[in-house]
Amino acid sequence: MQLKPNAYRLNETVRGVETMTRFALAVLALASGVYTYLGVRGLLDGSATFVFFAAIIYSAAVSVAIYAFWSFMLRFVPLVTSGVQRMALFLTMAIGCAMIMAMSSWLNAAALAGSAATEQHMAVTLQGYAEDLDNAHANALAAQSLLPDVQRAAERFSGLAADERESGALTGTTGSGSVVQLLTQMGAQMNQLAATITGSREEVAGLFEQGSARLATMRELVSTPGAIEPRADSFQAEAVQLTAVIAALQQTGVAASVKRAAADLSAGFIAPVADGQVGDLALRQNQVMDTVRNSVAAQSAALSAAADEILATPPVEQRRFVPLSSAEAVLRYWQDFIPSWAGAISIDLLPVVLVLVLMIVNDAMRRDSESLEEAENITAAEMLRAMAIYRQMEAAGIDVATGKPKPLTEPEFQPQPEPNEAPAAAENVAEEATVTPIDAAQRKRTDGPRPA
Repeated sequence: MQLKPNAYRLNETVRGVETMTRFALAVLALASGVYTYLGVRGLLDGSATFVFFAAIIYSAAVSVAIYAFWSFMLRFVPLVTSGVQRMALFLTMAIGCAMIMAMSSWLNAAALAGSAATEQHMAVTLQGYAEDLDNAHANALAAQSLLPDVQRAAERFSGLAADERESGALTGTTGSGSVVQLLTQMGAQMNQLAATITGSREEVAGLFEQGSARLATMRELVSTPGAIEPRADSFQAEAVQLTAVIAALQQTGVAASVKRAAADLSAGFIAPVADGQVGDLALRQNQVMDTVRNSVAAQSAALSAAADEILATPPVEQRRFVPLSSAEAVLRYWQDFIPSWAGAISIDLLPVVLVLVLMIVNDAMRRDSESLEEAENITAAEMLRAMAIYRQMEAAGIDVATGKPKPLTEPEFQPQPEPNEAPAAAENVAEEATVTPIDAAQRKRTDGPRPA
C-alpha cells in the first residue's frame, strides 16, 4: 500500500526533531527562569546575599517545573486517542498553563517592562501634581478678582469725602464735619482691604514659582535615563516638597479674610455724632450718614457674596505619591505594555504549539498505518518463515490468494504419490498455504518461538 511509506517518513521525521524539541524546550525554560530571576529580585527585601540566593532558587524551580510539565505534555498528549482522555489532558494542560502564568509570566513581564512601568507611574503622578498646583494657584488668585470692586468702593468713598469737604456736595455745607469723617473712614477701610488682597498676590506668585521648580525637577527625574530606583527615591522627596507648597498656596487665599472684612463693614459700622450747629445741618448730616450706612451695607453684602462663591470652590485634595515595585507597576499599567505581556507569556506557553503539532502528526501516522498495524510489527524471522511457506505453496501448485490447488491447463502425466505419504503432504501444504504472514506473526506471539 502507498500509505505505509508516508507514515514511515512521518515517524522518522518526528524522531529526527526530537533532539531539537528537547533543546528548544530547555532554552525556553532557561529563558523563563532568567527573566523570572530578574522579576523576583525586585520584590525581595533583605541583604544582597539573601536576595540573590532566594531569587536563584525560585527561578531554578520555575525552569525545572516548566521543562518537566511540557516534557510530560509532549510525551503523553500525542499518544492518547480517546476523546475523553484527550479532553482530560487538555484540561490538565490548561490548569498547568494558568499555574505557569501565575508563577512566572507576570515576573517575566516585570523584568521586560518593569522600569518603563515605574516611569509610567511617576509620569501619571507628576501629571496629577501639576493639576493640583494649577488648581491651588487658581484658588489662591480667585480673591484677586475682588480687588477691582474693593478699589472702586474705596475711591468712591474717598471722592465723596473730598467733594463734601470742598463743596458740600452732600450736606450743602463745606468743611470737614461728621460726614467727611465717616466717608474718609470707609475709604480707609476699603484701602486696607485692597492692600491685603494686593499683598497676597506676591506671596502666591512666590509659592507658585517654587512649585513650578519642583515640577521641573520631577520631570527631569522621569525622563532622565539610568537606574529607576534612585530616581524614584528622588521623585518621592520632590513630591513631598511639592505637597507642602500646594498646601501653603491653599492657606494664602484671602477670600475668607475678605468675607470677614466685608462683614465688619456693615456690622461694625460706627457713625459719628452729627456736629452741625447751624440751622438744620445736623439733620442733613444724619440723613447723609444713613445713606452712607445703606451704601456700606450693600457693598458689604456684595463682597460677602463674591467671597462665598470663591470659598465654595472645592479645595485641592492632598495627593500622596505611593512608590510601586516594577511588578506592581506592570500589573497596574498592563494596558500600556501589552507587547511586553505577550512576549512574557509566549516564552512560557510556546510549547503548546509543539504539543499540538506532535498530536496532529501522530494522528496522521495512526491513520496512514491503520490497515498495516500487524505488518508494522512483524520480525525478520517471521518474514523469512512466511517467504518459505510462500515458496512451498508455489512449488505445490496452490493459489496463494485462495489457498486452493491451481487448475491444470493441460493434462499431463502426474506421478502418483505413495499411498501413505501423499495425503499427509497435501494436508500439510494446504494448511501452510492458508497461513498468511500476519497469521504467522500472531501464532508466534501466541505459541511462543519454535525450536530451531
